[in-house]
Amino acid sequence: MRQAMRSRPGRVALRALLVSAVVAAYPAFVLGSVYATTLRSDLPGGRNGPKDAYRHSLASATVAYTGSARWVDWVTRIMEHGDGGDAANAMDRHNNRLGARIGARARSWSEMRTEVLAAVQAGGVDVEDENRITWLPPDRWRNRLY
Repeated sequence: MRQAMRSRPGRVALRALLVSAVVAAYPAFVLGSVYATTLRSDLPGGRNGPKDAYRHSLASATVAYTGSARWVDWVTRIMEHGDGGDAANAMDRHNNRLGARIGARARSWSEMRTEVLAAVQAGGVDVEDENRITWLPPDRWRNRLY
């Protein structure tokens, strides 16, 4: 009995460590897969342009496909300053919502990624249609990926 009581805290600590590792691995998986894909794309405008729109919509689709569209909403509220911020934040919120919708309805990983790329290819500058990807005008683009 004493041995079982002493080993229980060890098991709890091990379980907590494993849960922490899994929780930490998920964002690494999402970011790694998204950046690997967007870096290989030929899209221009690493920041505020089509490549940025692709990165946001693909990340949101990935999270919605592998987890929940609600998770995308939570992260978007934090990262994109709620309903405030500037035009770039508004663009990111718009593309995150559309990416989450694509990911939530996708039947496969391949379908999700194909639909996101198609949505970006059909997007444009300052699009207000909730069903189309948007980005800022070229004079607002920055050649960086974050």
